[in-house]
Amino acid sequence: MILVIHHNNALVKILNKDREEISHAIEKDLVSLLFSIAKSHPNQLILWCNRVYADYLNFDDIGQIFHHPKVMASYSVSKKSYLPPQIGYVEDSPFINVKYDVSYPTWLMSSDVGGVSAQVLNALNPKNFKESDLDLFLNSFAKKAMPTGLLCYSTPELLLGNMKSKIEGVEASNFQLYKFVKEHYKTHWVFFLFLASIVFERKFHFFSFIASFFYPRKNINTAALSKVQILPKKINNETKTIDVIIPTIGRKSFLYDVLCDLKSQTHLPVRVIVVEQNPDKESVSELDYLYDKVWPFAIKHIFTHRAGACNARNIALSYTESEWVFLADDDNRFNTFLIADVFKKIDTYGNKVATTAYPQKGEIIQDKNVVQWPTFGAGNSFVKRDLLENIKFNTSFEFGYGEDTDFGMQLRNKGIDVLYFPEPHIVHLKAPMGGFRTKPVFEWQDDVDQPKPSPTIMLHRQKHTTPFQLKGYKVLLLLRFYNKQQVKNPFGYLRKMKRSWNSSLVWANKLDRQ
Repeated sequence: MILVIHHNNALVKILNKDREEISHAIEKDLVSLLFSIAKSHPNQLILWCNRVYADYLNFDDIGQIFHHPKVMASYSVSKKSYLPPQIGYVEDSPFINVKYDVSYPTWLMSSDVGGVSAQVLNALNPKNFKESDLDLFLNSFAKKAMPTGLLCYSTPELLLGNMKSKIEGVEASNFQLYKFVKEHYKTHWVFFLFLASIVFERKFHFFSFIASFFYPRKNINTAALSKVQILPKKINNETKTIDVIIPTIGRKSFLYDVLCDLKSQTHLPVRVIVVEQNPDKESVSELDYLYDKVWPFAIKHIFTHRAGACNARNIALSYTESEWVFLADDDNRFNTFLIADVFKKIDTYGNKVATTAYPQKGEIIQDKNVVQWPTFGAGNSFVKRDLLENIKFNTSFEFGYGEDTDFGMQLRNKGIDVLYFPEPHIVHLKAPMGGFRTKPVFEWQDDVDQPKPSPTIMLHRQKHTTPFQLKGYKVLLLLRFYNKQQVKNPFGYLRKMKRSWNSSLVWANKLDRQ
């Protein structure tokens, strides 16, 4: 371990793992120094810490925080990011709505305190990161490396106790914000940021906007981090018992195939909980094979006349007892090593929630790296059961959009990251709907001003995005739907969309109170 103590963007001293001061060649700035140290100490963890927090660094938990070399973590004591909240106009992911009281996945890094492996720094070319400002570099580095497999977190455990801010947090200028957007996003997002700033803030950042075009987009070798190997950890004492939950409605033959795939697993589940739905009050179960066939696991079968995947999954989760839960769907297919291979990956990465690749039949898996996932798969995920206390599928999203992403956000807000595994994968057949499914009737479907976006989408965005993200989405919605509307007069279109947006807000609030 090498610790770089700094203040006012200048080096104070460098310490080794015994907290003894060591010498190193003088570099022109802290960013160059980090790469230089990484080159000289290629197998070390490199930490940075502002001088005012150095006495509060939590050395005891460093090994747990950086439990493999592909972890980058930092913490902003002021609980503010270097990039201003206006980054939400262009960044539509959960990674910028940071919860500072828990370990939270984010590329928004801070110079207050943090660390990254020298192996990671050495794998990525320093010529791609010419910033001399440490905060700007850390955010840029994490933003580019996170999609390629670097796991980035805001981690309060880096410091001891409930630390209070001792210095005023540094925030990027408008010039730096526009420059960052130009370097890390497609060019049209610079125009979008400029437009959103005018619409919502009445600010005309003309010179920052123009200056940004003198900077090319940053690019890194997306395969670079594959050079950094994560060695499988010693298998812990968990038996890794697992229960499987499956909601089903009108897919008798497809569900049977799923059960057969589970039956052939090299790592068998303890029990499978099937929640069968049929809204016909006179109906009875059609799943005779649950009782007629012999299965190598216990089957808990619940039949209900109440339709809805949220309710069905919540019922199923209440019957789970094993250490892990596999949230499956009734039209999945997978090979005999699925569960065993997922647990091997979990042992390697040490995570407690995993969502697998979920291609349709014949579809090529595009994402090849293990990465932090912005959503959550309700039909293709594995979760440690003890995390599910006080977490359930929100029935306000029933028959709409967002129940799975909301479930994932509940986990993240508790400090639990969701990792995506490209392999092993689960094939999603997208089977035809069962014959007795009925189209849901929404309370707003006869309104003169139809809500846009749908109230469930609005509810999700109100609960889990920043105010600037919500505003950015509003502008994006206006632009995307203009050519699809009959009203071509721009002012008439704006009035119509305003009424639809307000209608969506009203219904979203009603859903949230249900």
